[in-house]
Amino acid sequence: MAVLVKICGLSTPETLDAALDAGADMVGLVFYARSPRHVMLSQANRLAAQARGRAMIVALVVDVDDVTLDDIRREVHPDLWQLHGRETIERARAIRTATGTPVMKAIGIRSAADVAEARLYLPAADRLLLDAKPPADPSALPGGNGLTFDWRLVADLSPPLPFMLSGGLTPETVATAIGLVRPQAVDVSSGVESAPGVKDVSKIRAFLTAVRAANA
Repeated sequence: MAVLVKICGLSTPETLDAALDAGADMVGLVFYARSPRHVMLSQANRLAAQARGRAMIVALVVDVDDVTLDDIRREVHPDLWQLHGRETIERARAIRTATGTPVMKAIGIRSAADVAEARLYLPAADRLLLDAKPPADPSALPGGNGLTFDWRLVADLSPPLPFMLSGGLTPETVATAIGLVRPQAVDVSSGVESAPGVKDVSKIRAFLTAVRAANA
């Protein structure tokens, strides 16, 4: 089965078009004010309209309340929530039930214990996203840090739900990661940027090309 591709943290019509034209299966919009990839609701509304019908629209949120979720749902109508904070199993299940929208829970991986934690979310999440655990520094972002983790930790992970591999992937490394981990999907953000939050069209295209070659 071909590995799907998500380009996350898109914030301009030009880079979104580049991702769509290159064949991205999912596009991520970040709703987290501390992130350099954060988009306002009005901006996200226009980007979602541009992407709708061409790729799955993923709304990345971090420990948000129900009012914020309702605002995003009303303006963006995402196809998938990406919960990238400290959301509990109960919170993930509640969001899925209340919004009627599938949920993907991001889990930071640094050790085998983190993999075990990821498995606990299987009843509450439609997908898992396995990312590098952020630094202990409280100012660190929960994702998009350009960090990788030891892929061998998840090389034999076979949950009944599909999982997406994230964390420091680049056009140069994604084929190796696919060969080792065999994920259902891969996710990239900082690996296709020229600066934090600034997507690079040529890197987006190179990333999609590398995944297609690995799929061949």
